[in-house]
Amino acid sequence: METNQLPFASEFSPSQIDLITLLEIAKTHSGDGKAIKEAILKRYFGGKKDRSAQNNGKLAGNARLAMQKYGVLGEDFALTVLGEQLLSLCADEKAMYAELAKHILLNLNGLALVTCLKDMEAAGEKVDGTKLRHWLEERGVLFPRGGKHPNIMRLWLEKAGIFAGSWRVNEARLQEVLGVSEDDVEALLGLSGEQGAFLKALANIGESDTAFPSNQIEKLASATYGIKFNEKALPQTVLYPLEAAGFITLERGTKAGGRGAKPFLVTATEKFTNEILVPLLEQSEKLTNADLRPFLRKPLDEILAELNHKDKHVKGLALEALAIKIMRLIDLDYVKTRLRGTKTGGAEVDVIFESSRLIFSRWQVQCKNTASVSLDDVAKEVGLTHLLKSNVIVIMSTGEIGGDARQYADTIMRDSNLCIAMINQQDINAVKENPASIVDVLNREAKHAMRLKPLVSSLLEQGTANAGQSDAAK
Repeated sequence: METNQLPFASEFSPSQIDLITLLEIAKTHSGDGKAIKEAILKRYFGGKKDRSAQNNGKLAGNARLAMQKYGVLGEDFALTVLGEQLLSLCADEKAMYAELAKHILLNLNGLALVTCLKDMEAAGEKVDGTKLRHWLEERGVLFPRGGKHPNIMRLWLEKAGIFAGSWRVNEARLQEVLGVSEDDVEALLGLSGEQGAFLKALANIGESDTAFPSNQIEKLASATYGIKFNEKALPQTVLYPLEAAGFITLERGTKAGGRGAKPFLVTATEKFTNEILVPLLEQSEKLTNADLRPFLRKPLDEILAELNHKDKHVKGLALEALAIKIMRLIDLDYVKTRLRGTKTGGAEVDVIFESSRLIFSRWQVQCKNTASVSLDDVAKEVGLTHLLKSNVIVIMSTGEIGGDARQYADTIMRDSNLCIAMINQQDINAVKENPASIVDVLNREAKHAMRLKPLVSSLLEQGTANAGQSDAAK
């Protein structure tokens, strides 16, 4: 979903469908979009005699598409991490709807909708579709003219008790679902897009007692969420408001050799840690095994130190935590671990991540605690992409990447749509010193892949070949 839009929701209203049933359908037919659509059609829209079969099929397709836009169904037609989590909570519907509501509020512009409605109420405005669309537009949030997007979003939030049968917000329940106080809800509601992205980037770093230069966090936020910051106005537009809201503390910079002020040093407050960082960590930790959870709360340098532990079990867990920690910097969602380092003496681990920002992508990360990465190591990962349906392979090594491994990766990238990113010990050390370095590392690898995939020359070669075939035919 684009960050400035309410998600498409046609035929995904709780007044039309049952969420648990849709999740079970998606689970049963995982990966088969046609079967999911046909099952939804049969369950909910097949009996509509007043419509043609084609129209009924379109309604079922809309419901399936809305599941994707709401983040419960992936582009590969398998349940997302959120979808699996909701399905696991189906025996406790209150908890299930609360989890969905939290996702809507924090990730689908639900808080923007709530803020807008509270502003309209304060102004004495009666809510209708036209007025609501204009008020949301003034806040940079869009939905099509005549669209049912806000109405359906309100109905889902109503299932969690955040609305009480109308557009009136239940403040107490809102605070309960978000897990924060009334004052903190107001602070979150008042965050601009830049402020929210900055806080999320700080949370992704995951170290509450370390000061980071503001320009590093800004760089990470910009690359991860596509937000453009006004660098000169960063203190006025982002840093001072977040400090006033109690989320960060600032250490003022000093003049650096006459070249202007140094960036502020930003440290997360206890409020930020308790109300933003800890809930995010807990949400991520629900998906991992109990042994791994303590590692995810350690700073990166401590995780790297554990890679030299005498206990192979500890080394394996540390390697898995390293992969998760670095990929979390760019806000990828952990899905599962295919091969744990504990089964290979702490030498390697395969971790799968996903992202639904702008487009769906699946990242296959091979993390190795060995002196070098060989051609065979890369070939094994390439062979798994068909099974895992991955778009990106990341080879992360605490040692070096062998020359033959790089050459093989280059060959694969030239001849396929795969991107293979290589991260070595030097890169990991750079990220340890400056988390925003992950942006430079991945940009370097992306530019390298782009040079290997020259679209213009490929099209010219194809055109020349087609012309040659045409001449031969004559």
